[in-house]
Amino acid sequence: HITPEKFYVEACDDGADDVLAIDRVSTEVTLTVKKDVPPSAVTRPVFGILGTIRLVAGTYLIVITKKKKVGEIFSHAIWKATDFDILSYKKTMLHLTDIQLQDNKVFLSMLNHVLSVDGFYFSTTYDLTHTLQRLANTSPEFQEMSLLER
Repeated sequence: HITPEKFYVEACDDGADDVLAIDRVSTEVTLTVKKDVPPSAVTRPVFGILGTIRLVAGTYLIVITKKKKVGEIFSHAIWKATDFDILSYKKTMLHLTDIQLQDNKVFLSMLNHVLSVDGFYFSTTYDLTHTLQRLANTSPEFQEMSLLER
């Protein structure tokens, strides 16, 4: 969900009430609940957050807008991110000079080029950041941690 003040990323899992709120001015990230999302927010589906990047115009949020299932590991779906959106935290570009606008446009073009290259994979249930050998040699406490905590 997008408002002029915040981005709200809502989990679509059954029973999930948590919403990630990203302040577009302070860039502060907090956890809130669905009822805090204003009804006036523009809603659109995303499949994940790739990250943030700071360019000339300010900070941008990169979200995954399309995905394709490419396989499974131990019954865990592995997805390929196939399309992205780059969302500006700033509401306007009026604070930029013509040269800064042009530089920002070039950087966005470069970023779009990088994102168009194959190779962005993810799983919401399996740890792709560690090898199977390393996972087998970790402690039970580590394996019980959420993917975010790892």
